[in-house]
Formats: sequence, structure tokens, C-alpha cells
Amino acid sequence: MADEDQVAAKERKILVAVDEGEESMYALSWCLKNIISQSSKDTLILLYAKPPRAVYSSLDGSGYLFSADIMVTMDKYSNSVAACVIDKAKRICREQADHEVKMEVKIESGDPRDVICQFADEIKADVLVLGTHGYGLIKRAFLGSVSTHCAQNVKCPVLIVKKPK
Repeated sequence: MADEDQVAAKERKILVAVDEGEESMYALSWCLKNIISQSSKDTLILLYAKPPRAVYSSLDGSGYLFSADIMVTMDKYSNSVAACVIDKAKRICREQADHEVKMEVKIESGDPRDVICQFADEIKADVLVLGTHGYGLIKRAFLGSVSTHCAQNVKCPVLIVKKPK
């Protein structure tokens, strides 16, 4: 009981990395049900890492020039995706939390592996919660694993939540 009181009294920063995949939304749901208690003073921080915009020369492969309009459209699309992901995550928090959850949102640009690790260290997160895509050994070797990278490089505890099949 004393341990439970100490956990409830501590103000923890729980960082949940979200993306377009079902796996990260499942990890968020799991976190809401299993980590954040009604009596806690936890802050749930939702982090979305926008992939960096691909670098293009002014000529594409067919010799046509990229216009500034295309670059603006690509940026708008990227911002739209980020907004949709965050909106979905907020909706999950409202629907699944059995109490009011103190929440912050952060959208950063860059490689998700680096963004998540740097941000977790910057805010001194108490725990980092990630979903996993469950890639096999070969896919993970080629594509890399964000969760594995974070588990090896972040200073706080990392909870990797696997969605049941």
C-alpha cells in the first residue's frame, strides 16, 4: 500500500510515441489502462515524429522542375497526417481513460529513432512507451527497429507494447 501511495504522489512524465500505425495506438490504450492510475499526478506526453521531407534536387528524374507549390503541398500533407495522428490519440485518451488525464502534445520533425530518444532525454521522461510492429528478424535488419533503437539509447525505462495477433 505504501508503494502505491508513493507512485500516486509522484508526478511522472509518461512519454508515448505515436504514429500512423495501429500498434502505437494499442500501446497508448494499454498505457491508459495499465500505467496511469486515477489517483496519479502523471502527465501523459504524446509525441509524433514527422518523417523528414525527402531532399529533392530542383529536377526530378524526368527532367521536370519541382515547383514551390509542390513543396508547399507536401508540407501541408505532412502537417495534416500529424494532426490526424494526434487527434486520434487524443480521442483514445478521452474515450478510454476512466478519469481526466493531464496531457501534452509534441510534434517534432526528423528520424523517429533520434527524435524520440532526444525528446525523452530532454524532458527527463520517467518512462517511454512504444508500440512495436513485430517485424521478423530479416525485416528488422533492413528497416531497423525504432523500439529496439530507443530501448538501447534512451536513459529512462522503456516499455515496448506488442499488439496481440
